[in-house]
Amino acid sequence: MAPVVTMLPEGFAAFVQRAWEITLAGGNAMWAIWLVAFLMCALGANVWIGMAGTGMWRRSRRTVTRWIEDPTRARGAVGRLVRDALGTRCRDAASLTFAEYKADALEPFERQLKIMKLCVGVAPLLGLFGTVTGMLATFAALASGSGGEQTMSDIAKGISEALITTEAGLVVALPGLFFHYHLARKLRGYQNFLDDAESRCLKGMRAAA
Repeated sequence: MAPVVTMLPEGFAAFVQRAWEITLAGGNAMWAIWLVAFLMCALGANVWIGMAGTGMWRRSRRTVTRWIEDPTRARGAVGRLVRDALGTRCRDAASLTFAEYKADALEPFERQLKIMKLCVGVAPLLGLFGTVTGMLATFAALASGSGGEQTMSDIAKGISEALITTEAGLVVALPGLFFHYHLARKLRGYQNFLDDAESRCLKGMRAAA
């Protein structure tokens, strides 16, 4: 680990070295916590980048109304959706067009957010598991030690493992909880926008009939 750390910038190298020391002090449960943290961040970043990259953001109602009145002015993913729905010239087919888009575009993000939410719940439980193993190690050192320096070292190691894993589980879970809430709120807002756009398309088709 040391040769790798020396190749990094000084401030970042110190951070990595400290993280490595904490991981070793936290025991085996820390590796599981970091794995959950990596999976949670990867899923959140994928949802965030995916929504931004595919143009999933809400437009004003006035903009959608203009698109319905003149489909040639429609732009972006939602604009194409509006043009396709209006091009069917059938209200049932237009609703089916919106439903297919929601299934293809939104459901993958919903599944990823469900897994992300599971990671948020698992992180503190893994921290609790590390707490239990650390306390067991502490009691084992108390039961088998003779009170010398080695015994005190084993006791300190067990207590350190118990506290570090508890803190690490919470440190991973709390930011993940807020990140998940932000993404879920953003996706839910986009779903509501699509429902409103669908309703406006259907009203426009009914008025034009």
